[in-house]
Amino acid sequence: MAATDNMKGQPGSPIAEMEETSQAPDADKAGKPDEPAADNHTAAAGASVNMEFLLDIPLEVTVELGRTKMLINDMLKLGQGSVIELTKLAGESLEILANQKPIARGEVVVVNEKYGVRLTEVISPMERVEGLR
Repeated sequence: MAATDNMKGQPGSPIAEMEETSQAPDADKAGKPDEPAADNHTAAAGASVNMEFLLDIPLEVTVELGRTKMLINDMLKLGQGSVIELTKLAGESLEILANQKPIARGEVVVVNEKYGVRLTEVISPMERVEGLR
């Protein structure tokens, strides 16, 4: 016999309290017909709280300058001063990715001696949703 079986009948035990809670009728709902839990205003407020929660999720943003393919042998030969040729042309738009999914295109700018990206095209929300599939 398990130790929890011995505690079932004992008042004040965690198992007895759980049994009482699960079997006790809800005082607010006793004798009332089923009612919606919240009206539209409360539901909208709940949705905004949920949206606020989503806005705090961190994303990894990557700006892709270009790509190339190399043989392992060629990669092992790379050294300081080596140049890797990329598939994108100079002046061509850069891809801006959020969690490895495209969200925009842009061009390189310099801001306070740091590189930045000026967005030239933002991918529509519909295209972004389709890209998730």
